[in-house]
Amino acid sequence: MAERPAIASSGLPPDVTRTAVTVGSFDGVHRGHQDVLRQLVARARQLAVHSLLVTFDPHPLEVVNPAAAPRLLTVGDEKLEVLAESGVDFVAVLPFTPALAAFSAERFVDEILLERFRMHDLLMGHDHRFGHNRSGDVATMRDLGATRGFDVGVVPPVTVDGGQPVSSTAIRRAVAGGDLEGAFRGLGRHYSLGGKVGEGARRGRLLGFPTANVPVPGPRKLLPPEGVYAARIQTPGGPYDGMLNLGGRPTFGDTEVVVEAHLFDADVDLYGATVRIDFVARLRDTQKFGGVDALVAQLHQDAENARGVLARSRVAAGGPGGGA
Repeated sequence: MAERPAIASSGLPPDVTRTAVTVGSFDGVHRGHQDVLRQLVARARQLAVHSLLVTFDPHPLEVVNPAAAPRLLTVGDEKLEVLAESGVDFVAVLPFTPALAAFSAERFVDEILLERFRMHDLLMGHDHRFGHNRSGDVATMRDLGATRGFDVGVVPPVTVDGGQPVSSTAIRRAVAGGDLEGAFRGLGRHYSLGGKVGEGARRGRLLGFPTANVPVPGPRKLLPPEGVYAARIQTPGGPYDGMLNLGGRPTFGDTEVVVEAHLFDADVDLYGATVRIDFVARLRDTQKFGGVDALVAQLHQDAENARGVLARSRVAAGGPGGGA
């Protein structure tokens, strides 16, 4: 009989002997995910164990069915940034490989959750499944728990819009359709993208609207429709209101899609800094103007409109921070 491969290190400190675990892709870390994590942290504290999220990269569908793989709400460090605010003790990011995709639910529990991650307790979303062909549903996990000595808790869905369960799929539809309010209701925060500010054409500065230029995220990142947006820009020096162009610059004959943000009332050098841009509201389509003067006039109007939108969003959020 072939010898089973040695179990990889969990990365957990040696004194972490028992964990309360939840498992999933957690793309977007939306309000449903946040509820699972809140309950996981509370459950771990009650049991005097450590809380652990086991998640995956890349998204499992990129391996098992690439044609159906979605563009993602959070890529790279974006997901980890949101998770850092969750209170979870540890996050394990497993490389999702064809070999891992072939694990049965039972093998995943035995070799990954129990042996590697020292699971004492499992918390699942109401509709979550894992293991080969998603065979590991709640009933299966409870059967395994009964024989292996761990408990299984189930978290009901968080609902919005008259009872619709929050889901990454629904939020992706909202973002792709430009429904930022719908995305906000599902995420509990504004949809965003992050990146390091790079060198631009410096054309905005000549027009009186200097911009911070952020590289367009890779193809895995879902972007809202091209256009001009009211935005909040999170910088190392704090948040700024502003406006954002996502798309080309047709007045100058540029068709390359760019992400360029103008910060209001700010004289800061962000070159080389990592920023996060929060999409608050879509103001208009990207369009070609008859000349520079017409463009500048429209940019002044955009700035006025964006300031109004951002002021109202702060009032709606109940404070000066405006949910930034």
